[in-house]
Amino acid sequence: MALATTAAVAATALYLDAKYHIRKDVATIRERNKVTAKNQKLVKENRLSAYYQFEEQALQRKDAPCIWYRPDPAQPAEVHSWTQTYNSVHRYAQFLLDQGVRPGDLVGTYLMNSPGFMHNLLGLWAIGATAAMINYNLAGDGLIHCLKIANSKILIVDSDEGCQQRIHELREKLDGLGIRIVVLDAETKRSIEAREPRRPDDTYRDGVTPMSPLFLLYTSGTTGLPKACGWPAIAATSITFPRLRSTSLQPGDVWYDCMPFYHGTGGTLAMTCMLSGVTLAIGRKFSVRNFWKDVHDSSANAFAYVGETARYLLAAPPSPLDRSHKVRAMYGNGLRVDIWEKFRERFGIAVINEFFNSSEGMLSMINVSRGPFHTAHVGHHGLLERRRTHNMYIPVEIDHETGNIWRNPKTGFARRAPYEQGGEILVACKSTSDFSYWNDPASTEKRFVHDVFRKGDVYYRTGDALRRDADGRWFFMDRLGDTFRWKSENVSTAEVAEVLGRFDGIIEANVYGVELPSHDGRAGCAAVYIRPEMRDSFDYAALLRHARKGLPRYAVPIFLRLVEAPSLMHNGKQSKVAPRKEGVDPDKIAAGESGKDQIVWVKPGAETYVPFTRNDWNELVGGKVRL
Repeated sequence: MALATTAAVAATALYLDAKYHIRKDVATIRERNKVTAKNQKLVKENRLSAYYQFEEQALQRKDAPCIWYRPDPAQPAEVHSWTQTYNSVHRYAQFLLDQGVRPGDLVGTYLMNSPGFMHNLLGLWAIGATAAMINYNLAGDGLIHCLKIANSKILIVDSDEGCQQRIHELREKLDGLGIRIVVLDAETKRSIEAREPRRPDDTYRDGVTPMSPLFLLYTSGTTGLPKACGWPAIAATSITFPRLRSTSLQPGDVWYDCMPFYHGTGGTLAMTCMLSGVTLAIGRKFSVRNFWKDVHDSSANAFAYVGETARYLLAAPPSPLDRSHKVRAMYGNGLRVDIWEKFRERFGIAVINEFFNSSEGMLSMINVSRGPFHTAHVGHHGLLERRRTHNMYIPVEIDHETGNIWRNPKTGFARRAPYEQGGEILVACKSTSDFSYWNDPASTEKRFVHDVFRKGDVYYRTGDALRRDADGRWFFMDRLGDTFRWKSENVSTAEVAEVLGRFDGIIEANVYGVELPSHDGRAGCAAVYIRPEMRDSFDYAALLRHARKGLPRYAVPIFLRLVEAPSLMHNGKQSKVAPRKEGVDPDKIAAGESGKDQIVWVKPGAETYVPFTRNDWNELVGGKVRL
């Protein structure tokens, strides 16, 4: 009888755990407590600078590989040991001190991925300073703005010809701002390597507090000038520990990272390696041609991805390298539903770590996917985490006409949406001091909303719509700025892109709404990148049937923009701003960066897409055609 009772209790416990994911949540709670304890210890010992965590690994691992790097695919790779990296960091630290950098300074960093990027960042940490990590594709006013808000007086520049050209064009303005330019060219690097690798004294790092910036990361600036986010020093531990657990990586394993280090995903992942003993395999930039060769030759156990990069790897012809690797896990964000399992199956990836976060870092979650149950979502909470976050992450209804939170006309309060329906996620805050953009109070205030459910409350607006199902799985719905209205209905660009992406021959679908003369709302348009070998024979009628089968009628794109190249930004994500502004106006398209793109459309009552001519546009302008 006792054995039967024990067995029944065990079976019930297993059932409840399977249903409510108790053990998973308990592991998360333990990890959170571990991070808290570690940070308390660092505060007590005044060793909050991330430099100390790097130093601990370097002194332990010594001659083991720290950094793998191949700047030229035709050349052998460089391998830097932990001791070599430790010495290089100290040489950079001495060089930076000679340039006038002092504790607390924010030094502009305009560098491509390389060992020098990490030597520079760690060298800055070694002297109590840090980096303002600027997108090396930025030029003009955007670059000047990034330096101004960081109050940088020194700009470290890559030796890359394109980087130097962009800086050269701004030389007069930079000189006028008192910003000194230091180019990491061959001569400068020789000068650095000739220095004695003296370890800077601990006093340089004594001023690092929990809220001192670990580094400045910038938003992408797709809708305006970039905004800077100062990630706090205390976040180094909370970034590192969870990533190691979710990927099951250990010191000595290898993580391949070709995502730009100035971006949150690539940069924080590279930092994770330096603080945990994992070997960092550096890709200078993302390349479909070189990706699997680098992964294979570096013996990588994990790699980073962002946005549509996985789609382009999947679109490449099959290769013997597809499974000739040691990768156990991939880590990143933006993996689309339509390629999730295709990617896993083709390349043999056991664990997909899809996380959800932003440069601001206010809403963070992860989905560790090992099978079908965890396919295609961005986070997962068991019962315990759902209860903890019930009044922390709250979906609310949106007025899609204005883009504002819907409020009751009588009470002025918002309406909480059911989790399974979803809505824009608000994050509960104690006060507006919970988050701020660096030196930008006006932009900071725009991220907060007050008096949402009661007088005096304050929430952070994520600008992202998500839903959570009954099993605790979080699904991304859309960016609030991307959703558009057509025929009095809300159209999710993510949903449309997912359906189009499943059609044979379409490598990428970038969906947005376009304004039309004499029409309310925005009509659906998809910039599609079709496999080059299929373009001449592409079946547009079949695509239209496919879209009508998988989407509500109002969500089926009326227009397709046939692009000659992918619509990726520097960070691997899609850019909708320029194509949305150009719309389907032939003159605006011709004057744009991709002036040769062709537009096709579905005429009223038609069963296929046909070329959209200037005469068609004129008829829309003249009101002769109604959609």
